[in-house]
Amino acid sequence: MDSLPPPAAFLPTAPYDPHHDPLRDPHPGQGRAYAPSYWVATAGPPPADDGPLAGETDTDVAVIGSGFTGLACALFLARDHGITATVLEANTVAWGCSTRNGGQGQNASGRLSRAQWIARWGQETALALHAEILEGFELFTDLTRELDCEPQPGGHLYIAHRRRNLEKLRADSDLANRIFGYGTRILPREEVWRDFVHDVEAVGALHEPLGMGVQPAKLAFGYLRAARGAGARIHPGSPVLEIREEAECFLLRTPGGLLRARAVAIATGGYTGQKLHPRLRSRIMPILSNNMVTRPLTDSEIAATGFRTRQVITDTRTLRYYYRLLPDNRLQIGSRAAITGADAANPAHRAVLDDGLARKFPTLAGIAADHSWWGWVDVSHDMMPRIVQPEAGRNLFYAMGYGGNGVSYSAQAGRRLAGLAAGRPLPQRLPIFQGELPRHPFAPFRRLGQRALYRLYHRRDEAPDA
Repeated sequence: MDSLPPPAAFLPTAPYDPHHDPLRDPHPGQGRAYAPSYWVATAGPPPADDGPLAGETDTDVAVIGSGFTGLACALFLARDHGITATVLEANTVAWGCSTRNGGQGQNASGRLSRAQWIARWGQETALALHAEILEGFELFTDLTRELDCEPQPGGHLYIAHRRRNLEKLRADSDLANRIFGYGTRILPREEVWRDFVHDVEAVGALHEPLGMGVQPAKLAFGYLRAARGAGARIHPGSPVLEIREEAECFLLRTPGGLLRARAVAIATGGYTGQKLHPRLRSRIMPILSNNMVTRPLTDSEIAATGFRTRQVITDTRTLRYYYRLLPDNRLQIGSRAAITGADAANPAHRAVLDDGLARKFPTLAGIAADHSWWGWVDVSHDMMPRIVQPEAGRNLFYAMGYGGNGVSYSAQAGRRLAGLAAGRPLPQRLPIFQGELPRHPFAPFRRLGQRALYRLYHRRDEAPDA
């Protein structure tokens, strides 16, 4: 009897599409290659998967999307609940945001600050939300020790690029310490330059103790190995073309097969197409973010830029820059990008990164970038994520809307999503566990508003102090 061939990683069957746009395209494609990120280029070969779905098969839980959230959901379904999940991915495993982000894990999720939590929901709810996200960061930290992902711990440095922003950071730090018991501190410019980095724009900074840089493709590949090792089946090259209900199960149709599932967990983030499921239409505003990674810095360049930390760093612009020094001494920097997929490759958007890098570190002006890419971020219309069951009695669930702060919290979101799919109640009533992501009332015109806001934010970000 012939033995079966050893499992292998799915090989892409279609080229990378730099112009993919979730508001335009019905689904992310089929079998497309990865974006040309530094992370994919240096992560090594992808681990084995189960190949595209073929024929008809059954599963307890179908997970749509093989990014951090989807793979974590499959992993925790097995570990915590003894449930075998089947993950469907349109392209290559972790093809979307999970291999295109900046690799910054922060003690956050969504776009709202702790002060805004209190203003919106009150102090008691804000404290419970802080505890949930803190638990998520601790879970993420544990996973970085288990999975091979080049963790860079030490905290998060929040650079004030204008004096007026430093005053706001002082208020944020006071609230974090006094109300939440979260040990942040304000650093004067001299201390930032002496002990952390010589960002010439810095007038001071807030330092928070929790923050972690990771190699996100290695983290995703680690999730893949762990999920499959726990019994999950991972099928790339299998976009979901239709979800329908029949009797007491869901039927998910892909180009090559049909999957019957007792429950469906959707974790498609910024790549959620408008036609995937009616419950998700117009609930996410996909926003493009650009990244680049330079050639390795020389010893003299590291000395000139004053890098004495490899912590994750952001600045206080609304259209923020986020950057860090990587283990191989390359500098990664990211920020806003195009409005539409059709305009994503416009060199003007890459120039935003070049300009920001030169303003922060003049000695690096004109430095070569070995890798440049972009990807879609899942921003919710109320700036906070949801891990929910949209309709009682129907075993369909979703987790998304992290707003660019999902690298760390996606682990906890995947665990919470797994609990929902297993029929377990969530541990407490929090805003991110209740209701649905809000729909935009004027969905076709969202990008007109985005263009106007970007112009406003840029003028406000770059205005000099009075």
